[in-house]
Order: sequence, then structure tokens, then C-alpha cells
Amino acid sequence: MNAEADGSGAADFRSGFVTFVGRPNVGKSTLTNALVGEKVAITSDKPQTTRRAIRGILNRVDGQLVIVDTPGIHRPRTLLGERLNHLVEQVLGDVDVIGFCVPATEKVGPGDRRIAESLDGYRRAKKVAIVTKTDAATRDQIAERLIEVDALRDDWAAVIPLSALTDRQLDVLTGEVLSLMPPGPALYPDGVVTDESDEDRIAEIIREAALEGVRDELPHSIAVVVQDIAAREDSDLTDIYADIVVERDSQKAIIIGHKGSRLADVGRRARAGIEPLIGSRVYLSLHVRVAKEWQRDPKQLGRLGF
Repeated sequence: MNAEADGSGAADFRSGFVTFVGRPNVGKSTLTNALVGEKVAITSDKPQTTRRAIRGILNRVDGQLVIVDTPGIHRPRTLLGERLNHLVEQVLGDVDVIGFCVPATEKVGPGDRRIAESLDGYRRAKKVAIVTKTDAATRDQIAERLIEVDALRDDWAAVIPLSALTDRQLDVLTGEVLSLMPPGPALYPDGVVTDESDEDRIAEIIREAALEGVRDELPHSIAVVVQDIAAREDSDLTDIYADIVVERDSQKAIIIGHKGSRLADVGRRARAGIEPLIGSRVYLSLHVRVAKEWQRDPKQLGRLGF
């Protein structure tokens, strides 16, 4: 994992990479955003929302954490799913600390056990167990989950319950993970919160808006490609042209909605997220196109950046 150092580095300064793993939808992206203090990863109640390794940077006076948000580990049904799992494996092999996440509201199941056991393959990384979503759980549920999670491995460096939504115990997690990092200088300049490009972040904001309210298989079939970003001359407007890509004509009709109503709503929600990011009013032109079975087609996946 390459990053430019900014030259800082007192003797007690620590820095390194941490990633959170777990089943889809256990709160990894929400936790990443809460730790960074800014939205760098989109969130949704749809499984497999995250599709890339997204880095968020947490700066403290005593160290810097580079948080790598990854897709949830799952049994793949498509070539895209296989590539996402491979991406997670690559990240796990590179990081200094792995945080294993289980929601306080759900009992530990076979999928959790399988992922916990798979961490044997990454001996270099220190492991921390994290019980997420404690704000939505009872005390009894939290206690039960802590016991279940603690029993999954005997090499946890810590077992920490927390809530990313209420910031409960986030400082405890940060302190614990930072203490496990090697001494070294900052890997990114102070003030940088992510190495994602504006184009990538805009595409993700549009995809997040498109995911709102869709059901069944459609979330997995949605991809977004930004075609052009251009500031208008003599205006504070920025023109953004983007494609929302789906796999079938029936899905295209769902995204567009009756007389274009749903697509217009997607545009409104996306603009609300894009304008603060780029600091400009936005004219957003969205086009929906079909790339048949793109999740299973190597060429289509390559064109879409996977």
C-alpha cells in the first residue's frame, strides 16, 4: 500500500492501515465514516453496497490511521462477486490491523464463524473484535454478543462494543487500534480525509441515491460511470454528466420511474450530496443505459472499473 509521507514523525507517533471485515451490512462503512469524521464511503441497507477499497484517513496528534473500507465477504454468485472477495483478500494481506465486525442485534452465525476462521490466513495483522450497532440493542443482547464474539478466536487484541451512529466507544476503538500500529510517520498530509478522486466520490453519491428504495436483485445490478465534469464559464454552475448502468430493460424502467419521476428524485438526492463536496451548484444530467449481464462479463466489468 503506497502513500506519500508528509515527513512528520515524533518518536511516539504511530501510523498504519486498518480494515474492517464482516458479513455484508454489519456497519463497516458507517464505522469508517464515523471515525474519519466525514462521509468518504456510501452507506445503504442493501448488502454489498461497497465495491472498492476506499481509504479514509483519521489524524490524531499521536498518530494516523488509514482505514480501508472494503466490500463485505460473501459467497459470490457472479464474476463481480468473485472479484470483490479477491479485493478483500488483497487488502487483508496488506493491513496492520483487522477489525472483525458483528452487529449487536444479530446472533453470531455460520457466516461470522467462517470469516473469523479465515483470519488465520493473515497472521501478520493483529485482530480486534468489534460489536457494532449497540445503539439498537439491549444490554442483554450486547452482553450475549460480546461472549459469542470473544469465543470465536483466542488471539483478539481487544473486544470492543460501540455505536458509530452515536459515537459511543469510538475513541476507545481509535486508541486501541492506534496502539497496535507500528511507530512511524504520517502516511498522508494532515487534513487529507481520503485518496478517492472527486469523480469516484461523485459516482458513488449517485449510486447511493439510486439504491434508495430499490428491491430484490436490482441493487447489485446498478453501476455508475461519470462521463464528464466541467465548470461553466461565467457561472458558478458545474455540469456533470453520468450514466447509471443496469443489466436489463426492466431495470432501466424501474430506475427511470413513471414519466421520469424516480430518476428526477435520484438526481435531487445526488445533487444534495455532490454540491457540498465540490463547493459549487451542480447541473446533473443522468442517463440510464443497459449493459446486459455486466456482473458476469469480464469485458463489461473492465469498462466499469472492476
